[in-house]
Amino acid sequence: MEWTSAQLRSLVELPRRGTITAVAQALGYTPGGVSQQIAALEKATGMELLRRVGRRVELTDAGVTLAAHAERILATEAEAVEAMERARSEIAGVLQVGLFATAAAEILPLALQQVRRRHPGLSVHSQDMDVDEVFGAVAAGAVDLALGLDYPDVPIPRNPALRLRRLYRERFSLAVPTGTMPGAEAVSLAGTRDLGWILPSAESYYGRAVRTACRRAGVEPDVRHVVTDTAATLALVEAGIGVSTVTDLMLRLRSSRFDVVPLEETIERHIVVVVRASAEFRPTVMALVGILGELADHARAEAGPREPADHARGEAGPPGLV
Repeated sequence: MEWTSAQLRSLVELPRRGTITAVAQALGYTPGGVSQQIAALEKATGMELLRRVGRRVELTDAGVTLAAHAERILATEAEAVEAMERARSEIAGVLQVGLFATAAAEILPLALQQVRRRHPGLSVHSQDMDVDEVFGAVAAGAVDLALGLDYPDVPIPRNPALRLRRLYRERFSLAVPTGTMPGAEAVSLAGTRDLGWILPSAESYYGRAVRTACRRAGVEPDVRHVVTDTAATLALVEAGIGVSTVTDLMLRLRSSRFDVVPLEETIERHIVVVVRASAEFRPTVMALVGILGELADHARAEAGPREPADHARGEAGPPGLV
């Protein structure tokens, strides 16, 4: 029997995700691509591997058996990749990286410059993803590592198969149309009661985090525009349509004209790098994670002594992750 890692990975993800569409989102494929992977596996084994139950799919007995072996095959493959990398005299190979738009614009370019200078044999391929999907993509093996976002108010569920390292801590301010709050040095979330908000969906981690902070302050945000794209949100604020939360990194995405007012309450997001526990000591992974950590440390040093480096607090530091 012959099969590919991609085919086995699609099979393994089915019982975790429940639908072909969910598997496709986790692995960065199209639903049709996942169906083709499973069909190819069924052809190779000569057996039916899944059946449809309503809108969901489940593995047949043969599918469950193969999925259990596929887990071990993929783990062995990961060990082999690490062993081959360690056998080389230089850091070389290919890394697949998942990331969200802000990281693609502001963090990855600097990291890639360092990769080219220090490790010319290392090729980094990146894939823009929904920020709430990057953790699942790493766990599923669709990418080797990813840059993601974690919110203290609504933390990402911890997966023992993953390792996280916090790179940046960002505090949110309030973006308001020019002249809305003249002379204001800070604003409480309670003071936004009569303002229209522009926020992502309440199902997103970001949207839930801001709504949670507002409710803690005793106010329900009047969300009039549900927008995921940061640049579009900034454009709407600039046009006087409503207010939204922003960080310094978000503000660098688009040159905009509006006022930014500090919030009295603390709402934070953490930019993290995520890798599989089975891959955290791969030389290529360690090299890129180390570069990302150095860039974060440098950014903190330039910003001033507002916050000690994460690894100085024992939270995480190269080469290990938490």
